[in-house]
Amino acid sequence: MIRNFFFIIFFFTLIQTPIKANDTYFLDFKLILNESSAGKKAQNFLKSKLENGIKNIKAKEKKIQEEEKKIIQQKKILSAEEYKKKVTELRSKVSSLQKERDNLLRTVANQRSKAKSELLKNLNPIVKNYMEEKKIRIVIDKKNVLLADETLNITKDIMSLLNQKLKSIKID
Repeated sequence: MIRNFFFIIFFFTLIQTPIKANDTYFLDFKLILNESSAGKKAQNFLKSKLENGIKNIKAKEKKIQEEEKKIIQQKKILSAEEYKKKVTELRSKVSSLQKERDNLLRTVANQRSKAKSELLKNLNPIVKNYMEEKKIRIVIDKKNVLLADETLNITKDIMSLLNQKLKSIKID
């Protein structure tokens, strides 16, 4: 009975205080991450780090493949014990290379996550100040908006404010 009473009061409160269209705006957080000055610099840094790491790993893979071919060619010449020893060493190198690749991917993912949270940490006060200035009650991420008037999109305004405040993100 009491639950129903509170539900009815809550429901009528919602009906009496509708959200006005000019109180709700949206921004494209993904666009800000990828296109802001700091976001672009971070993306480029992480991309080049990943590409250089992969290039280095591929060079090592090529050396291991060449070493494997040499071992296979020497199979008839080497004793069974020596052959087994070289194959074990080769497997160890392959395992080490796989760990190096996993470590590279994990490091880049962690740095990407840190950069995203750093950007968000700097973005929140900007959005809050913008909301206070423009008397906005709600700002929603564009990915959660089904359909909206493009005049309610504040992404460009927020991005220009962010670009003025934050030139780059320290990743290392």
